[in-house]
Amino acid sequence: MTGFAYRINDGDAEPVAVDQALGCGAPFVWVHLATTAEHAQAWLRDKARLEPFTVDALTANETRPRCEKMGDSAFLNLRGRTDEELESSDMLASIRIWAAKGRVVSVTRKQLVALDAVIEEVKSGAIRDPGDLLTAFATEITEDLDPVVADLGDWLDDCEQKLDVKRIFELRRGVTRVRSEAINYRRFLNPQRIALERLATLPGDWLGEDDRAHLSAAADRAARMAEEVEAIRERASVVHEALTDLRAEQLDSRSLVIAIAAMVFLPLTFLTGLYGMNVDGLWFAHEPWAFDAIVGLCALIAIGTTLFFVRHRWIGRGAGAE
Repeated sequence: MTGFAYRINDGDAEPVAVDQALGCGAPFVWVHLATTAEHAQAWLRDKARLEPFTVDALTANETRPRCEKMGDSAFLNLRGRTDEELESSDMLASIRIWAAKGRVVSVTRKQLVALDAVIEEVKSGAIRDPGDLLTAFATEITEDLDPVVADLGDWLDDCEQKLDVKRIFELRRGVTRVRSEAINYRRFLNPQRIALERLATLPGDWLGEDDRAHLSAAADRAARMAEEVEAIRERASVVHEALTDLRAEQLDSRSLVIAIAAMVFLPLTFLTGLYGMNVDGLWFAHEPWAFDAIVGLCALIAIGTTLFFVRHRWIGRGAGAE
């Protein structure tokens, strides 16, 4: 089992061994476990002596952002970015936190990007109690996600300005990626906002008024990101439809060219096929000038058919206007 622990006394953070953290007598102790469910369950049950339902919540395989009151303590599940590989269905890794007065236990399976920033705050003396630690996690996770969501919107803005029939396939792949990521982020941002709002209103003297204000601000930021990814998802659908229309217009124009070519050569094919039969009775078949006459007639038919399509704007400028 891997992890770390800090004993914190009035902002002074000192690293301690995980097995010795809960019995060190410090006013505030933070234990973080980065491990599999089996190892974490044994430590949480035997060393931390947490309730079975709390152990199950901290080590569950499938998690969604949520906040639950557990007597004088609280359970919080958040989702944040990670640099480690995740399943295709998940864009964010989870951190499960159990907090009570003087104690916080957090569990992750993947290293969160925001975790390093929180550790730096602990070392700098900015974290003094459980409320400060939960606020730091909420703030760092939302701040880390904000530019990622903004980049999706910026990419979609560029895509809308570069709609071009020559880049249909490239743009469609990008729009599909953005739409998929927006849907995945939306799955977690809405419940994360609800979890932070619920945490900010939980009763308990270990959450100060400044902590509740910061948690509400983080919840508002999560709500804004949820609204933004919803707008990105809808805009991506509109752009995808526009690209589909461009593709359909491209196919229509190519089909029109093929149809016009077929219409021009159809009477010529009939005429040459008719005179290509090796039978008696064809008009002027034995006249020396017949070949030149047929070639000239074919040329006149081709020119006449082409002029007909140009006059009716099937080809040339204004093609398809009628």
